[in-house]
Order: sequence, then C-alpha cells, then structure tokens
Amino acid sequence: MKSEPLSESYYYILLCLSKGPNHGYGIMQMTSALSQGDVKIGSGTMYGATSNMIKKGWIKEIVSEEPGMERKRLYCLTDEGKKAFEMEVARLRRMLATLSN
Repeated sequence: MKSEPLSESYYYILLCLSKGPNHGYGIMQMTSALSQGDVKIGSGTMYGATSNMIKKGWIKEIVSEEPGMERKRLYCLTDEGKKAFEMEVARLRRMLATLSN
C-alpha cells in the first residue's frame, strides 16, 4: 500500500471509525468534538469521502442491528482502512519528532 498523506477530512473520518462503527452525522459530530471545533465536515464532503474510501476498500457500509437505526448507513473500518490510518499516524508522528531535533 502506497503511503500518501491523507486529507484532513479523510484523517478524521478514519479516526472516528477507529473508535467503532458510526453513521455520517455521528462522524461529523465526533470530528467537531475531537478537533475542538477546528474541523467541520459538511455532508457533501462526508458522503464524497465515504464513497471514495469505500472504493479504496478502506471502509465498508454495514447494516445496523439497533432498533430504529435500520435506515442509517453505518460505516466501519476494513483491515486496509486500519493500515491506511496507522500509516498516516506514523507519518504524522515522524513529522512531529523533527520538532525536537
């Protein structure tokens, strides 16, 4: 897998999904909370990004087992998505390590 820097929205979507399956609106809210309001993912960006990440094999859509959640699209990370996220975290850590040099 080629290590390419992730866009901010891809990074936060993968970060949110690394904590467990979630739906688009939940990911948008979690992103805002995790970034302390600095990053806001709009619905157009969210669904364009999830569509692209499904094509890349990084995430997949699952059917919710929860009552009342049948109509919500839930997303979860695939093994490839976990690798992409871990590679990005390692890249960011290497970049931050240069600050102390």
